[in-house]
Amino acid sequence: MTVNCFRVHCFYIFPPKVIKASSPLQVSRIEVILAKEAMLYTPLADNKVRCNLCGRRCTILEGELGVCAARKNEGGRLTSISYARACSVSVDPIEKKPLFHYHPASQVLSVASPFCNFFCRFCDNWTISQQRSPTQTQEMPPEAVVESAKQLNCDGISYTYTEPTTFFEWAYESAKLAQKKALFNTFVTNGYLTPEAVEVISPYLDAATVDLKGAGDLKFYREVMHVPSVEPIYECLRAMKKQNIHIEITNLIVPKYGDSEESLQKLAVWVKENLGEDTPMHLLRFFPSYEMSTLPQTPIKVVEKARMIVEEAGLRYVYTGNTPGNDGENTYCPTCHELLVARYGFTITEWRLGDDMNCPRCNTKIAIKGKWHRLRG
Repeated sequence: MTVNCFRVHCFYIFPPKVIKASSPLQVSRIEVILAKEAMLYTPLADNKVRCNLCGRRCTILEGELGVCAARKNEGGRLTSISYARACSVSVDPIEKKPLFHYHPASQVLSVASPFCNFFCRFCDNWTISQQRSPTQTQEMPPEAVVESAKQLNCDGISYTYTEPTTFFEWAYESAKLAQKKALFNTFVTNGYLTPEAVEVISPYLDAATVDLKGAGDLKFYREVMHVPSVEPIYECLRAMKKQNIHIEITNLIVPKYGDSEESLQKLAVWVKENLGEDTPMHLLRFFPSYEMSTLPQTPIKVVEKARMIVEEAGLRYVYTGNTPGNDGENTYCPTCHELLVARYGFTITEWRLGDDMNCPRCNTKIAIKGKWHRLRG
């Protein structure tokens, strides 16, 4: 199988015209090409189905789409209409996900299919996530995903950029094949997977970056992201913890709308009590995008204060994101505060840990999984 067409840093296949979430959903020719029976659904009376993949648990009438527009009821059979359709492919450092505590300095093949089950007004990948009727994608079956990763000397595969929940079947089958080829698998997700979905993917999913916004504030999610409840996120996180999936949390700090210090403190306490004090948390600066392009950037001092709040709540590894050169990008020993890993953006510039991942000064075990993949020459 030839996969040279994927030997690029990144590509977006279809044009950036957006049909907003409030518009009538249209199904393109994509459904005719590779419609595949969906996983995790329940047939109901009158040819209705209930999707059990994400926390929305849509009841879908015959001939209709779920909220994500990626799943369609065809005669009482739920299909994934974007199965194996790539809208973005790239090779990334794992730090970009961000995953700082899982196989540091490794390279991952990042893949995405269109659609999302959230409608964030600030989405910086809106040209692919908020398309409701994509007509141009590249066929990329699971075998091609894995072969591309191997040919490009990647260490793993990341299902990312849009929401992997909406292309779950493609990710699931790719992850199974990847594991057989000694590649690890990671999700970058909004955390709306149901516990059932987590259980199904868990044998093949090694790590997940769970992206929260506005510190999980319900009002923020409803008004700015059109998400009715945040409880499914916490259910998902508890399920991932139970399945021993490595978890790192991000929280996007959106000025004026999602920058509550009280909400952030509550989130940090929840993470410590439910996921553990060693769970890394990344606090991300907001940059204007999509329908919130007139908002200011998050001031760095706000992100730095947020880091202090989270550390005071008891989390041991807290990072500032989208702040190249900031001290908050580095990993310090939580016991003696020795500098252990220095970073600039997505690049590790200094590594002071041995293979045992113990602090060289006080011998504290540092919560990093996998090996350090030294930078390729």
